[in-house]
Amino acid sequence: MEYLKAVLLALVEGVTEFLPISSTGHMILVEQLVQFADSEFAKAFIVIVQLPAILAVVLYFWKDLWPWHNANGTEETIRVWLRIAVAFLPAAVIGFLLNDYIEELLDSPAVVAGALILGGIVIILIERRAHAERFVTVHDFSFRIALAIGFFQCLAMIPGTSRSAATIIGALLLGASRAAAAEFSFFLAIPTMLAATGYTVLKNGVEFTPEQWGLMAAGSVVAFATAYVSIAFLMGFIKRYSFAAFGWYRIVLGVVVLVWLYLAGTFQG
Repeated sequence: MEYLKAVLLALVEGVTEFLPISSTGHMILVEQLVQFADSEFAKAFIVIVQLPAILAVVLYFWKDLWPWHNANGTEETIRVWLRIAVAFLPAAVIGFLLNDYIEELLDSPAVVAGALILGGIVIILIERRAHAERFVTVHDFSFRIALAIGFFQCLAMIPGTSRSAATIIGALLLGASRAAAAEFSFFLAIPTMLAATGYTVLKNGVEFTPEQWGLMAAGSVVAFATAYVSIAFLMGFIKRYSFAAFGWYRIVLGVVVLVWLYLAGTFQG
């Protein structure tokens, strides 16, 4: 049963990681339903299983991310990586300082529900406003814009907010096209989740049992495969539609969770 739980959570992670609907929020809610035998392992699993999903980004955008794939694009690609590094700094500092507080929030479905609803409303409002595209591709981003997106990413430390939603919304507000906003969000996920996973492994990895490492391995395979498909879906979706549908989904899910918590007699999960 533990392996089935791991596969289910990894499937949820892969499908939702790059959609602006909060992968962590979804996994917290699903874990509340299926529940691993070890609650501390569950918290670590929710973080670590995001790494293989991030590796799917590297594979999907390999030509854009590897500086020496094309000699003519080496300098341009390095500039993009420098902007990613700048955007990563706010989350690296604030995440380190608030790590213990963030872990406490992982136990609260009520926080997830509230963040889902609020984030959904923001997405809908932003998509209804006139959108002037100042930056068509990620290569047009300045260091100042990259840093600003990095601060937006810090909002995702609240479970249910969604790292993808925070960075994509931030980029849209700053004048990026939908495609550029989505791509930079994907790229920024690489150092962000590498750092989060590395910290979690250093903190908990030595305490994992062989079976728990097996659960991690099974979950990683599923998360990688489903994340790759999810990336391809989103890149095709934004060429024809806005992000408003994701906003409505977040609101509906958030309300459902609040009703569930009310009927269960608790807002703490």
